[in-house]
Amino acid sequence: MTDPIFAPEHELIRDQIRRFVDQEVRPHADRWEKDGFVPRDVLRRMGGLGLFGLRVPEAQGGSGLDARASVVLAEEVGRSGYGGFAITVLVHTDMASPHLLRFGSKRQLEKYLPGVLAGSTITAVGVTEPGAGSDVAGIRTRATRDGAHWVLNGAKMFITNGVHGDLYFIAARSDPDAKGSRAITMFIVEKGTPGFRVGRALDKTGWRSSDTAELIFEDCRVPAESVLGEENRGFYAIMANFQTERLVIGAMAMAEAREALRLTFEHVNARTAFGAPLWEKQTIRQRLAKRLAEVEAARRLIHHTAWLDAQGQECVAQVSMVKALAGDLVNEVLFDCVQFHGGMGFVRETAVERIARDVRVQAIGGGASEVMLEEIAKRYGPALAT
Repeated sequence: MTDPIFAPEHELIRDQIRRFVDQEVRPHADRWEKDGFVPRDVLRRMGGLGLFGLRVPEAQGGSGLDARASVVLAEEVGRSGYGGFAITVLVHTDMASPHLLRFGSKRQLEKYLPGVLAGSTITAVGVTEPGAGSDVAGIRTRATRDGAHWVLNGAKMFITNGVHGDLYFIAARSDPDAKGSRAITMFIVEKGTPGFRVGRALDKTGWRSSDTAELIFEDCRVPAESVLGEENRGFYAIMANFQTERLVIGAMAMAEAREALRLTFEHVNARTAFGAPLWEKQTIRQRLAKRLAEVEAARRLIHHTAWLDAQGQECVAQVSMVKALAGDLVNEVLFDCVQFHGGMGFVRETAVERIARDVRVQAIGGGASEVMLEEIAKRYGPALAT
């Protein structure tokens, strides 16, 4: 069923992404899971189709669309059933490169944006550290001004596209005397910059086809013109971009939940036990029906929130609801889907087993569920108490 908040152009994009996923991703993604990354030629083909510029203004080579397009993209790559592929794409399109698009200077945009749109320059964003995740103000990576350069020292952790990325947007503490949230600046760091290296590729439970890294900065010198946006205003840039990140993670999660339910409906209709298909067991079909209803309700919240964003309305609370609800619900859905697959749900050769591993992080990354619930409580608690 098509949600009326989407326009015909969104459905055309959905069809295009779905064809690409079915033809170019699903037949090959098992190999990517083993290799630990999505081949760059696949990403270049997506760039060639215009899928990396959905939110970029037409004057800058994009499609000029809004948050609804991001949700469509997230739903369709999430539907692939390969979370590593999906997050590789979404970090590039909706979590990293928006820093360049929103805050880049004319020179920076001219230099980097064409490659970003084409998929020849893959981006990553470095905020999380070994001791700071959702607490952005607590980051410890330092940036010290030295004449015409800044010198970066520190480490970043859990960075998607970190191993094979080309362009990194790094948050660092640039004013040691200022309050945490007023002391952060974003920097553009190119791959190969002296003093910048991948500490290690991380061996994860899920998202196996996503290259994830620890990044190390040891006296990494970048020119002053590599500052992205205003000095000491990086915290606010990060917070603003978290809204898109959390929205697309929610959309991706519910697409994964729907795909897992589809696979499970298929399985319980084919699997026979005690002389009849599992579908004949009332407790099974009712539990699956309930989960489907919950997923569809969450999708409507996601779509409505995208519409609010597209109208320019403030929707921080709704985005936090999306992230908290979807991150937990997808894990509840996959618990049931694995259960109803029986032993096969615990075997690596089944798609449901892979999806179950992939979705565990959805309640953690991009803002843990507990942090999101606090955001909701801060905004709605006083109002609901009156």
